[in-house]
Amino acid sequence: MTISVSPITGKQYTIPTEPDDQAGIDAFLSGNRSKPVVAVQGLGFVGAVMSLVCANALGRDYAVLGLDLPTPEAYWRIQSLNEGIFPLTAEDPKIEEFFNRAQEQGNFYATYDPYAYAVADVIIVDINLDVAKDTEAWGQLSDYDVDLTGFRKAMRAIGEQCKEDVLVLVETTVPPGTCQKVVRPILEEELARRGLRTDRFKLGHSYERVMPGPNYVDSIRTFPRVYAGIDEKSADATEAFLKTIIDTDQCPLTRLGSTNATEMAKVLENAYRAMNIAFVVEWSRFAEEAGVDLYGVVNAIRERPTHANLMYPGIGVGGYCLTKDPLLASWSRRELFGADEGLHHSERAVAVNDRMPVYAYEFLREQHGSLNGARVLLLGVSYRGEVGDTRFSPVDLFYDCLQADGAELTLHDPYVPYWPEKEREVHQDLQAALGEQPQVVAISTGHQLYKRPETIDALMALEDLFIYDTIGVLSVEQIVRLRERHTVKVLGRGDL
Repeated sequence: MTISVSPITGKQYTIPTEPDDQAGIDAFLSGNRSKPVVAVQGLGFVGAVMSLVCANALGRDYAVLGLDLPTPEAYWRIQSLNEGIFPLTAEDPKIEEFFNRAQEQGNFYATYDPYAYAVADVIIVDINLDVAKDTEAWGQLSDYDVDLTGFRKAMRAIGEQCKEDVLVLVETTVPPGTCQKVVRPILEEELARRGLRTDRFKLGHSYERVMPGPNYVDSIRTFPRVYAGIDEKSADATEAFLKTIIDTDQCPLTRLGSTNATEMAKVLENAYRAMNIAFVVEWSRFAEEAGVDLYGVVNAIRERPTHANLMYPGIGVGGYCLTKDPLLASWSRRELFGADEGLHHSERAVAVNDRMPVYAYEFLREQHGSLNGARVLLLGVSYRGEVGDTRFSPVDLFYDCLQADGAELTLHDPYVPYWPEKEREVHQDLQAALGEQPQVVAISTGHQLYKRPETIDALMALEDLFIYDTIGVLSVEQIVRLRERHTVKVLGRGDL
């Protein structure tokens, strides 16, 4: 017997050995007669919220089926959703509002049974497509590979069940060429095997720009979209569907000429951001050596409109996208389009960003000295502020560096009660964390809590701390005040 445990409630669920939820799906559909059915494949950080947006569509009533796998990692999410517990933590009141409304309307149901694909008019693909990185000591990228096995299996699961006139909309960030060279052949093969026509399905790509945090829902519903189809009828169907879930009066839809183009747009968009971040790393070091406040320098440069998006220094790049998307493009160039080489600058940006937490640690050690035996409190383990997502968090490697140096680590994060990658409980009460009597306090995630006056007051109540701000959370006034009682250092500020 295999179980799945909810990290929210601690409740245990027995995972079924075979898909057997057809009765549950049929009962759900019987209460939503005449409504078009949307199936969302994947109930993670994108798919779960996309399901809510579809269940609260604009001017169209959908019956929404959210699907995930019956695995220990995912099955609890399915059951939690059906029990009225949303499985993600984020500082966006619209999530609760949309979830409650979907429950009241009775037009959302979560399942693990691929039978859902058989009844769906639209299938949205929101599953992971990972890059396997080979890293040497302390995050040094040596090689990588993109394994499409799981993604192909998911597409085949759709093809084995779907209607012949279904719209399949891929939102997953994929290597350019995936819809045409991977998804389309699989769907055609499976439909033909079932004796169905292969010229009626529609296949579109419209990449998500989901930003977990206080504007989680709006990053889907009121944010510009780029889309395309494998042919004109697919593009038209994709456009028609998107207009029912996105506020196109505020946010325009941009149609590109092919799914290759939209797939490239997503990875180029994220590669640009990753390279911008990597660019600042060496300048951060230079500023520290030259006694310069790089934040002030960047702010001055940002006054020029052409440079308004110059990045600040920081502990590193985290999350599911920027840590891998440039590599998807480079891999695609070689493996799907037959080029002799990849995209060297994009690969280098990822390699530089992967090691940023090591530099953040080295700067701390240079300023503080040995951390062996030091009581260190990390404020934040999530990859970005106001979310509870620790996947690929830069704090992970920073933690490893501190632990290897012999530091005694205490953790706090208002959105993360348990850090699965480290198998550690995390304080959510700041006073309790400060009660561990830290000697070093490192601000490692940009949660708003850490810049609030009550947090500064709590720090001022302690004696002789070494406070290290890795991401520029503290204001100038807060730094001045804290320095009256403590040592304060900020990554990228050589003037302190």
